[in-house]
Amino acid sequence: MSFESAKEYLKKFGKENKIIIVPVTTATVDTAAAALGVTGNEIAKSVTLYGKDGTVILIVTAGHQKIDSKKFKMQFGFKGNMLAYDDVENLTGHPPGGVCPFGVKENVKIYLDESLKKYEYVYPACGSLNTSVRLSINELDQITLHNGWVDVTRNGME
Repeated sequence: MSFESAKEYLKKFGKENKIIIVPVTTATVDTAAAALGVTGNEIAKSVTLYGKDGTVILIVTAGHQKIDSKKFKMQFGFKGNMLAYDDVENLTGHPPGGVCPFGVKENVKIYLDESLKKYEYVYPACGSLNTSVRLSINELDQITLHNGWVDVTRNGME
């Protein structure tokens, strides 16, 4: 059902034809990059954290970026804790490895990380373990119901 909710969301913007379905998993940055023939940082990774008052914070970052605890705390005012694996689908509407900013539950607050702006196109997941969608940064910005751009990451390839 998660892929369907993401597809329906993209359909509202005429982007459902950009969905890419591959015969292998795209559940991690490296497997997605290999399957799509792009660099790891062109994968738009969705990081999910517990928010306040039962909300979820979903931050879309360039693939090899990591959440910087100090930057996160400065931005949001509290220490970020990643969602437990068993909570991901229940709280976001998408399974681990398929989380994306499209068709998520209402309690999810979406943010786009500045790290994405280095790339012309990025490839977020599309609600399942073998789907992605190719979007320009401008398209991602325009169609994602996000709460703003943030700078809360550091290079994870160090």
